[in-house]
Amino acid sequence: MRAWQVAELGHAWDVLRLAEVRVPEPVVGEVLVRVLAAGLNFPDLLMCAGQYQVRPDLPFTPGLEVCGEVVAGGPVGTRVIGAPLPAGGLAEYAVLPHGASFEVPGALPPADGAALFVTYQTAYFGLHRRAALRPGEVLLVHAGASGTGSAAIQLGRAAGARVIATAGGPDKAQVCRDLGADLAIDYTDGDFVPAVLEATSGRGADVIWDPVGGEVFDRSRKCIAFEGRIIAVGFASGRIPDIPAGHALVKNYSVLGLHWGLYRRHRPELVAETHAELLKLYADGVVRPLVGQTRPLAEAPQAYRDLAERRVSGKIVLIPWTLAA
Repeated sequence: MRAWQVAELGHAWDVLRLAEVRVPEPVVGEVLVRVLAAGLNFPDLLMCAGQYQVRPDLPFTPGLEVCGEVVAGGPVGTRVIGAPLPAGGLAEYAVLPHGASFEVPGALPPADGAALFVTYQTAYFGLHRRAALRPGEVLLVHAGASGTGSAAIQLGRAAGARVIATAGGPDKAQVCRDLGADLAIDYTDGDFVPAVLEATSGRGADVIWDPVGGEVFDRSRKCIAFEGRIIAVGFASGRIPDIPAGHALVKNYSVLGLHWGLYRRHRPELVAETHAELLKLYADGVVRPLVGQTRPLAEAPQAYRDLAERRVSGKIVLIPWTLAA
């Protein structure tokens, strides 16, 4: 089968190489799926550069999430979503552990399925399990037009929160409004802190979703409410910020770390419960993955570059060769 592989670490668009490899064979407790769609995620970029928590042996195939059809090891023909690492999803076939694959309705579009797993699970765990978001609270979502940001906006609205989003540029700010944000702030047009304080009568946001880190985290501490919670989701800016304990003390706020992948190891039953809840929200029309582009898998290197340079709103989903032809 054809698969994209990383044989040396670096920028994904520089180090990805197309290879002919053997179809993986599932062992007991695994299913082999024909990949129908593969969602791209920022951690893929970090993994290709050797900067992520998970460091597969070289060479490896990236791709954190797939929607696929079971061809061996389970009920053949069943459509599932899951995380195939360390042998990733940018290939014609992938292996998923039973405990990390979840059945989805056959009518669910593969692109939606591939986009409904990592980002929505991450947002759900962050908002509900880590931050305990309550109806009526103010949720500030940074990078609202991104994959996790768009999921956080929708899930925040579903939880009854008032949602403020930041995004880079007027077009992406409009995307946030279309997703349901009550207020969208174009951070290229000025500092978001005064806008958040004005919108909350000086109180600030109860919960802040931060996948950016760096200066965004530093500024977020200026507009966090009393007993607020900042969720550290990632560091897309490239800088991991310092957390001044003294400032957290005098303002009575919390900084919460979120590494969703650890739940798959420590509390897998919660992942299954969240999957069921997300499918219900999808069926009810409450959430819809923001798939910004669906592209052939042959375009993987350029697609990763577009992801890194934030050229696309929402998720980029790749369709394998056999389906894109």
